[in-house]
Amino acid sequence: MNKIITATVLMAGLCAGTLASAQQSVGIATSNPGSLFHNIGTAVANAANAGGLNTTIQPATSPNQFIPFVDQGGIEFGVANLQEVNYSITGEAWWNGVKNENIRVVAHLMPLVEAIFVRKDSDIMKVSDLKGLPMTDGYTAQNTILPQLSAFYSTAGMTRDDVEKVSVASVVAGAAAFMAGDTVGFIFAHGAGKVREADAAVGGLRALGVEDDSDAALAAAREHWPTAFFMTLPEGLMPGVLEDTTYIAFPQVIFTHAGASDEAVYAMAKAMYENAQVMADTFPPFRAFKPENMKGDPGIAEFHPGALKFFEEVGLN
Repeated sequence: MNKIITATVLMAGLCAGTLASAQQSVGIATSNPGSLFHNIGTAVANAANAGGLNTTIQPATSPNQFIPFVDQGGIEFGVANLQEVNYSITGEAWWNGVKNENIRVVAHLMPLVEAIFVRKDSDIMKVSDLKGLPMTDGYTAQNTILPQLSAFYSTAGMTRDDVEKVSVASVVAGAAAFMAGDTVGFIFAHGAGKVREADAAVGGLRALGVEDDSDAALAAAREHWPTAFFMTLPEGLMPGVLEDTTYIAFPQVIFTHAGASDEAVYAMAKAMYENAQVMADTFPPFRAFKPENMKGDPGIAEFHPGALKFFEEVGLN
């Protein structure tokens, strides 16, 4: 019931500008400004506009709020990580049995790479150094974050109970709590605008990676976040990456609903395939986007027929 209420509220707030007009007008649901998915949605919208669509972004707090809105056809597209999309379809985890069975995948994007950020001038050099210290937790408006945080802690043999929990609503609020000095660290995706803001605000960040990158550690992380994999970033690539470091990463997707027109979904897939440079120019982490990987494994989700039509035309199997 809560998911239905949330979707109804979002529909009232987001419906303007998302219905098809004389031209092909579409909307993309994203998280709030400063978040990774707001940056991603903006980049995808620019590529879509370059490809002939009239595209706008519509921010909400988090994917667990706007996925039901997309499922009900209130907006054409959304961006999120694949694990959350899969949970939303099956009704598992925080969806509490509420299934969003109309969700369809359009394409894979670049991987989301995540870190726990602390001050560069602190004594915290690894995840286990966080034991007993105040860390962001709760994430009451962003259910996806707690299992990701648990996955990170598991690589150091820790749980969330090993830190002093400071409750925040979202990753953006968590970064704000860190900048205010309420916590010693916060979890966020590399490349997000809020991370750069925090980096400037405190005089530099250190991006903690996984403490153990063994197969056993990855298996432990996947107990909390099944689509997780390890990915190494070179020194200096992103704020806080002070040396070559291995982080937790997982797939991201753009998705739609079963009732979306084949023409609109085809046009979106085509625009992304042909305008990868536009996305990279808008948001540099999109340099890791590979058009040939757009038809990745969707997990339990299905691709929309409009996307499959495009993939077949360009030979993506």
